Amino acid sequence: MHFVTNRPVRIAVIGVGNAGGAHARDLSAGSVEGAELAAVCDVNPRALSAFTGIAKFVESEALIRSGLVDAVLIATPHYQHAPIAIDAICAGLHVISEKPLAVHKADAQRMLEAYERRPFASQIFGELFGLRFDARYAGLRSLIQTGELGELRRVQWTLTTPFRPEAYYRRSRWRGTWSGEGGGVLLNQCPHALDLWQWLFGMPERVRAFCRFGRFHEIEVEDDVTAHLEHSTGMSGVFVATTGEAPGIDRLEVVGDSATVVLDQERFELFRNNVAASEYSRTALGGRPSVTRREIVVENRGSSRLAVLDNCVRAMRGEAELEVPAADGISSVELANAMIYSTLREETVSLPLDAAAYDALLKELILESGGAAAHRRPVLTPRSKTR
Repeated sequence: MHFVTNRPVRIAVIGVGNAGGAHARDLSAGSVEGAELAAVCDVNPRALSAFTGIAKFVESEALIRSGLVDAVLIATPHYQHAPIAIDAICAGLHVISEKPLAVHKADAQRMLEAYERRPFASQIFGELFGLRFDARYAGLRSLIQTGELGELRRVQWTLTTPFRPEAYYRRSRWRGTWSGEGGGVLLNQCPHALDLWQWLFGMPERVRAFCRFGRFHEIEVEDDVTAHLEHSTGMSGVFVATTGEAPGIDRLEVVGDSATVVLDQERFELFRNNVAASEYSRTALGGRPSVTRREIVVENRGSSRLAVLDNCVRAMRGEAELEVPAADGISSVELANAMIYSTLREETVSLPLDAAAYDALLKELILESGGAAAHRRPVLTPRSKTR
């Protein structure tokens, strides 16, 4: 495998349903400079029929060994990410994965171990965490890294905008099941937010979560989550997410000693203490620090989906550093796993998470659920999982 510089990178999309179909259409339309859609792969003939003039496969193994592509973009159901990625990496192809990187940390580790043994050093392994390219989150990260907020004290993120009706889960039998999806709102709707959490604030040391399984839908997995995260810096965090509320809120509060940021769907505001809270507490006789409010205006960087895919392609061509390596993706998987594990074991979980322990718990959940055919059966209570 060498950098592709004299022709477009030939990319195949494996899984051309929802997200994969959008990526395939972007590539087919020439929306990503330096890349072309060379093939598609899906077990559903109807999904394949939407694409003409390119190679079509129903088996990823045949595609990977066809010699027709330089890279694969994986957008299949979650459990298939790991085996397909490992197969493609070992065959010398570039790999881009949709979220989540894997269902559980043990599979993510196996993927990264395969990448460490890749045949060609120039192969890239990226993940499509497009929100890192959102100018607002990039701006927030700059405020944190430059120290403008001071020492971080508290973070609270309420993410209840990804409402899903019951029909969403009935549309595909694998959705909403331990055996098919491996998780709910944390594995499906929240990987971008969990990635941003560790990208902005680092990984916590401890997690105590309270997930509710099938609270709003007839599913096995979690659709309502409240988690408390403790960081080694002393920062505490609260993360709230659900697919059962409408219209929903996406509000991130970041409180530092020197300033507070509030970021939601409509605003990005900085509230700066004219005297840092810690200094004011030591020296003032009463009251609270005066505050200067500033609205932060950022430039629109366009589609974050296209931006992250463009970066992957430029990295394949040796023109840029890969900004979202798959090695980062294991962190969002670990956070999701830790929240589910904490709930079902009814305990605070220390990180790094024991990957083997969570793998065993997930297998227990699959066994007790009865598999995909019985996925509408109510999940057992958390206490019964631990006895």
